[in-house]
Amino acid sequence: MCLALPVEVIALGADAMATVNLGGVKKEISLALLDDVQIGDYVILHVGYALSKLDPEEAAATLALFAEMQAGGFAAP
Repeated sequence: MCLALPVEVIALGADAMATVNLGGVKKEISLALLDDVQIGDYVILHVGYALSKLDPEEAAATLALFAEMQAGGFAAP
């Protein structure tokens, strides 16, 4: 099973690198697979690489679902 997470780009670096916010944790990732990423954009992160840009509303909904699961409010089928 693979897990990809929505993260917010908070800084752009050299050589297609960026710093992202992952639930309060800052992490450096590669933007080599994407074009035209700006600070404030949300991207899907998998194994250190941004795979695609994500709509801010969709990112917020996904992050809210993860928070609900973490709080124990999610019941598996």
